[in-house]
Amino acid sequence: MRKLLLPSLALLFLITSCGSKSKSKGELVGVQGKKWYPEKPYGMELIPRGSFIMGKAEEDQAKVMNAPTKTVTVRSFYMDDTEITNSEYRQFVEWVKDSIVRTQLAILADQLGLGPEDEGIGEYAFKDADTTKLSEYDKYMLDNYSGLGETGYEGRALNKDVDLEWDTQDYPDEFYTEIMVDSIYLPDEETYNGQRTIDVTKLKYKFNYMDIEAAARAKSGRRKDFIRTEEFEIYPDTTVWIRDFSYSYNEPMHNDYFWHDAYSEYPVVGISWEQAKAFCHWRTKYKNDDQKSRGKQFVNQFRLPTEAEWEYAARGGIEGGTYPWGGPYVISDTGCFMANFKPQRGDYAADQALYTVEAKSYEPNEYNLYNMAGNVAEWTSSSYDPNAYEYVSTMNPNAGSGQNKRKVIRGGSWKDVAYFLQVSTRDYEYQDSARSYIGFRTVQDYMGEEDSTQ
Repeated sequence: MRKLLLPSLALLFLITSCGSKSKSKGELVGVQGKKWYPEKPYGMELIPRGSFIMGKAEEDQAKVMNAPTKTVTVRSFYMDDTEITNSEYRQFVEWVKDSIVRTQLAILADQLGLGPEDEGIGEYAFKDADTTKLSEYDKYMLDNYSGLGETGYEGRALNKDVDLEWDTQDYPDEFYTEIMVDSIYLPDEETYNGQRTIDVTKLKYKFNYMDIEAAARAKSGRRKDFIRTEEFEIYPDTTVWIRDFSYSYNEPMHNDYFWHDAYSEYPVVGISWEQAKAFCHWRTKYKNDDQKSRGKQFVNQFRLPTEAEWEYAARGGIEGGTYPWGGPYVISDTGCFMANFKPQRGDYAADQALYTVEAKSYEPNEYNLYNMAGNVAEWTSSSYDPNAYEYVSTMNPNAGSGQNKRKVIRGGSWKDVAYFLQVSTRDYEYQDSARSYIGFRTVQDYMGEEDSTQ
């Protein structure tokens, strides 16, 4: 397709200048953008900005000396009121699985020259296969930019208006069967008990982002030099229930914990820091795809909390508290344990729980956040450095480093003693590791509240 020449810059400037002047009457009125009506993110609580003393206010019993007290200030943000649950993470997995199948169906339909007017696999062709329904913009992009990228299909919209068929009896044609059998399920020799099993190694999420930290510190470079592409397998590592505990029978948790409805409201585990990061990117995309479809402005990104944000939120506004409920005891005045942890040597069930519990168990803290101590430890975005408190800023402190693969985890878990439940206790794990006692929750920067008078 031949590209049109643009009008001269001077003429374009003249036209736009005249238009702006006629509306503003020559006054400085500012650029009039869309009205912003922020919504409180679903399932999140507002953590108001404030200052607090971060670190160990009492004796450092473990003698690690990695958390000297320091007064810091954090900005307002939203935080999930619970850890991300199995049900919520399964939504991510199902979306990835659905997208992979639809992409494979669309590519095969394109190769076969089939479109929406054809039956069978043609119904799943790319949306631009029917050029009669394309806008002029979409036609231009298809003519000039299709075929670019690794596969040649990047940027082409999938048809999500037609439901996928998962029952083998409902497969519409042989091509559909070929994709379902070869692209998503394990081969027959790797299945047993007659169950068709998804090949979880094929469930990969690929995303791009801009490395703002690197760009800000670089002396030169173009924007493209700081755009990163990452791809991760996103299915939880269910074998953590076996590997984390030698000489222990935990096969029921390995077999059922992630997928069975009985555990839907339990925190997801077996998630690496990298997978948690991929989830945050997907959650942002998922929300903004809906915002775009409704003509609304995009929301800012969901992300992992910094170590300072996590500790500030865990304290719940209680100055000097040892635990999220204040402290210094882990048993209430009625004799009940306040969290899910290992209260005595080997007696995991003394707190009425053996492994994890439902995400909304026990009493929330003053910010209405559940299980900020115990149940599962939680990933933060911060890299672990024993000396971090000595050099991080006092404003929104964060020791983020792409070179440091050790990431801070906070809050302690169902298998930890009370020391790790303290709001000031630091611990870490390597970013590519997954554990049966580490989960996560997400945050989003605060940008205002919805006006109830509108």
